Amino acid sequence: MALNLPEVRKDALRLMIVDDEEAARYGMRRALTTLGYNITEAGSAEAARALLKQTEPDLLLLDVNLPGMSGLDFLREIKNANGNAPLVIIVTAHGSERMAVEAVKAGAHDYLSKPFEVDDLRLVVKNAAETLQLRRENYSLRRRIEVERSQRGALIGNSQSMQRVRSMIDKVAETDATVLVRGESGTGKELVARELHERNSARRNGSFVAVNCAALPSELIESELFGHEKGAFTGAAARREGKFEQADSGTLFLDEIGDMSANVQAKLLRALEERRIERLGSNESIPVDVRIVSATHRPLEQEIANGNFRADLFYRLRVVTVEIPPLRERREDIPMLAETFVRLAADHYDLPERTLSQGTLKRLLEYNWPGNVRELKNTIDRAVIMAEGDEIMPRDLPDEITAGMPVSTTADGNEETDGLRVPFTADFREDRREFERRYITRCLEHTHGNVTRAAEILDMHRQSLQHKLRQLGLGRRYVSVSGDAQDNNDS
Repeated sequence: MALNLPEVRKDALRLMIVDDEEAARYGMRRALTTLGYNITEAGSAEAARALLKQTEPDLLLLDVNLPGMSGLDFLREIKNANGNAPLVIIVTAHGSERMAVEAVKAGAHDYLSKPFEVDDLRLVVKNAAETLQLRRENYSLRRRIEVERSQRGALIGNSQSMQRVRSMIDKVAETDATVLVRGESGTGKELVARELHERNSARRNGSFVAVNCAALPSELIESELFGHEKGAFTGAAARREGKFEQADSGTLFLDEIGDMSANVQAKLLRALEERRIERLGSNESIPVDVRIVSATHRPLEQEIANGNFRADLFYRLRVVTVEIPPLRERREDIPMLAETFVRLAADHYDLPERTLSQGTLKRLLEYNWPGNVRELKNTIDRAVIMAEGDEIMPRDLPDEITAGMPVSTTADGNEETDGLRVPFTADFREDRREFERRYITRCLEHTHGNVTRAAEILDMHRQSLQHKLRQLGLGRRYVSVSGDAQDNNDS
C-alpha cells in the first residue's frame, strides 16, 4: 500500500525499521514519516546488514523476533563491529523485565513492548532523536575545543624556534616570575601568555585577564587597570573593579605595554613593587595577588633611550623574556598551521572539510606573511569559504599572495599545482632525476643561488647538496651569494 507522505529533508533523522511483519513496519512508518523522519525498512537482520552501509541510519527500531538471526544477536553484532553504531530501540511482543535488562546490557538505548500506542512510539523515537542531537552538539564542541587547543595550547610548529618557545614556557609556567613576550604583531603573543597561565601554573584555576594597552586612550587605561569609585570622574556613575582586582589569584596580561603612558607606567611599577593598588577616587589600598605577563612588538630598549619607557619598569617586567619568531623565519611550520586552520574554519563556518592543493601550499610557503600567524589564519578562513570543491586551490587565495606567481595548465586544462610536472617516460630513474633537477633548481632560484640556504631548506648537508648538484649537472650553474666562500670554491 502506497503512502502519500510529505517530502523528507536531507538532514532529517535517518531511521531504519527492522521487523519481519510487513503490517508492523507499515504502521510504524506511517506514524513516524509524518514527523519528517527519513525511513528505510528491512524484514530481517540479514537484509538490515546489507542496508546499514548504504543508508547509515542514526536510529534502529529493531524487533527481537526475526527470522534467522535474532534482534538481540544483531544488536550485539553491530555494537561490536562499529564504535559509532546507531542508537537502537528494541521492539518485542514479549515484553518482560528480563528481556529489557538483556537488551540494555547488549547496548539498546531504549525498549518498547508490543502492542504500543502511536504516541508511545513517537515519544520514544523523539527522546532518542534528542539524545542523538545532544551527542552531535557535544562532539562538535569537543572537536572545536580540540582544534582550539591544538591552535592555542600546542603553539603549533615543529621548527627549532618553536620548540625553544615551548621549552621556555615549560620552564617558566610553574614559577611566578613576570614574563615579557616579544614578537611582531600576529605572532601569537597572547597565546604564549595563556599557556604560561594554564600549563602547570599554580594560578591556572584563577582568572586570565587581558588588556590591550594600545587599544585604550591614555585617560581610560588607568581606570581600566586599577578601577574607580563612584564620582571619581565625569561619567563614573558607579564603583568599578579594575583588571588587577579581576585577575586576583590569576594572571594579568598587558598587551602592547610599550604604548602605556608615563603616568600609568609609574602606577604599574608601584603596584608591582607593593602588590597593592588604589582605585581612582579612593585612598584605600587594596592588596592584589597577580602574576604579570606583558607583551610588545616595540624595541623597548630604544624606547627607554628615547625617554618613552621607564627602565626600572622594563627590568621589572623582563625577569624572563620569551621571543616569538615571525612566521617567515619558520616556514616549515606553515603546512601544519594551515591544515589546523582549515579544520577550524570548516567547523566554525559549518562547511565541509577541505584539503590544500600542492599549488596552494606552495604559494603559502613562498609568501612572506607580514601579518604572521594571524594573517595566515584569516587567509585560510577566506579560502575555506571561497573554495568550490574538495581542494583549496590557488585561485581561492587573496591576490597579494598569488600576485606575480605564474599559473600554468596541464594538457587536460586543469591548473598546474606544483610547477614541477615531469614528462612520463617509463624510466623511473630518469624521471626521478628530472624531478630532482627541477625541484632543486626551483629551490636555488628561491635562494638566489645560495647553496647553504638551499641546503637548509632541503634539510641536507651543504656538501651533500653540492654532490647532488654535480650529479645532476648543475654544479657550475649555481654558486652561493657572497659570504660563503666554501660554496664558491666547491661549485
